[in-house]
Amino acid sequence: MTAKTRYKRILLKISGEALMGQLNGGLHPPTVNKIASEIKKVHETGVEVCLVIGGGNIFRGLQGSAQGMERTTADYMGMLATVMNSLAMQSELEKININTRVISAIPMDQICEPYIRRRAVRHLEKDRVCIFAAGTGNPYFTTDTAATLRAIEMKCQAIFKATKVDGIYDKDPEINPKAKYLETVTYDMALQEKLRVMDASAIALARDNNIPIVVFSLFETDDFLSIVNGKGKFSLVN
Repeated sequence: MTAKTRYKRILLKISGEALMGQLNGGLHPPTVNKIASEIKKVHETGVEVCLVIGGGNIFRGLQGSAQGMERTTADYMGMLATVMNSLAMQSELEKININTRVISAIPMDQICEPYIRRRAVRHLEKDRVCIFAAGTGNPYFTTDTAATLRAIEMKCQAIFKATKVDGIYDKDPEINPKAKYLETVTYDMALQEKLRVMDASAIALARDNNIPIVVFSLFETDDFLSIVNGKGKFSLVN
């Protein structure tokens, strides 16, 4: 089954840390380019792609708050970091001839579009990749929750959550080599067992709207297109 027949529209959620490559922070251009190339492979099959990128490689609001910064201010700073990452990804995608729109929940008309749901849907219908930035535009909500919300609003058929590991495990496999790989997990199990797939509000929102979450690694041997086609190693939350 090809990607084109399997899905019409999907959302890819990437952490900001994924853009660091081997660096300790910021952006690693070859890594950003690799991710853009993976997105292009899927886009060229006819799948409409939405994208949400975190900001943890630049600034994470929760960490700022833990260090004494006022939480709302820290979260807004984190939202601005996601805009920076979104612009970087837009630049890489357009270098390889993929039309994109960065759409921000916080209006900043000089550099990207404000979020208007019907306009975003029209961009997807016109074969453009939509990169949703600035979270939900509200403090206290993570980019995981923003990704799930946008997936629902855009009527995506699945959320693809790219992580550092190739699926869901009952324990952290980077710490515990005996961690058990879980191929399929229910929403309720993910919540009850605190499996760290996404934050609890994002998983509950996906459950209530019946959107499956596919957890995989962008940096393993299986490329994004293979995962979209249901091949390779990944875990499914449904």
